[in-house]
Amino acid sequence: MQKAANVEILIIGNEILSGTIIDTNTSWLCKMVHGRGGTVVRVTVLPDALEVIAEAVRAAVSRKIDLLFTSGGLGPTSDDLTLQAVAAGTDREVVLHSEALDMVRKQYDYFFAEGIVSQGGLTPEREKMACLPQSAEPLFNATGTAPGVLLQVGQTAIISIPGVPSEQKVIVNQSLKQFFDQIFGEGEALSRRVAVKCGSESLLEPILIRIVKLYPEIYTKSLATAIGENSELDIIMTITGLGEKEELLDEAFQELCSGITELGFTLNIKEFC
Repeated sequence: MQKAANVEILIIGNEILSGTIIDTNTSWLCKMVHGRGGTVVRVTVLPDALEVIAEAVRAAVSRKIDLLFTSGGLGPTSDDLTLQAVAAGTDREVVLHSEALDMVRKQYDYFFAEGIVSQGGLTPEREKMACLPQSAEPLFNATGTAPGVLLQVGQTAIISIPGVPSEQKVIVNQSLKQFFDQIFGEGEALSRRVAVKCGSESLLEPILIRIVKLYPEIYTKSLATAIGENSELDIIMTITGLGEKEELLDEAFQELCSGITELGFTLNIKEFC
């Protein structure tokens, strides 16, 4: 089985950093990557500043990350700088892409025919969304006007998607399905989750330490809550892979549950997936 893909995410937008907009894209992308068996190793929130974004892209490529997401900054306005920054961060020019231009025009014509926008066709601002880093490919956006963008730079695949959550999801789930099948292969994340009535995670440390030492391949984590907020404490165990990996997870989970019982606490298995 191929190794798990390492992924980084750049969330771009002054509105995120100011707290005006709540970022839900990070959570969704992390769950998607985790569910496919990949590993998100870094998430960075950046302002709408060309050089700042470009340097973050350059650094991610230098780390030879498998997959870099940029989210936001693909629109028609002057502060939408992501594609220019990706180009600068990978030492290439921005060029008008004919296929991307056709996507933009058709989407505006469609939304005009549906009465959603007041004017169809192309304008200089709309054409801007079809200016991609050289060698990049456009990704069809069925629910919006700005195409997503895929650029392969050495080992790193850079995927730029709009910041609008619905547009992000449709590009990832539809336009990138085959690509992700290649990147992530057949791996998937398998999880077990148990709730323990103990009131404090410090009381579970003896069994947690034991499990972590015995099963280093498995990510075991207690999910702390404020003291007194909830008498139940959740513990999650996750591993990537199938076959023997699943058997190992089952073995570790049974040992965890037995250890919790030995400590005198009651448990409730909440997830088995």
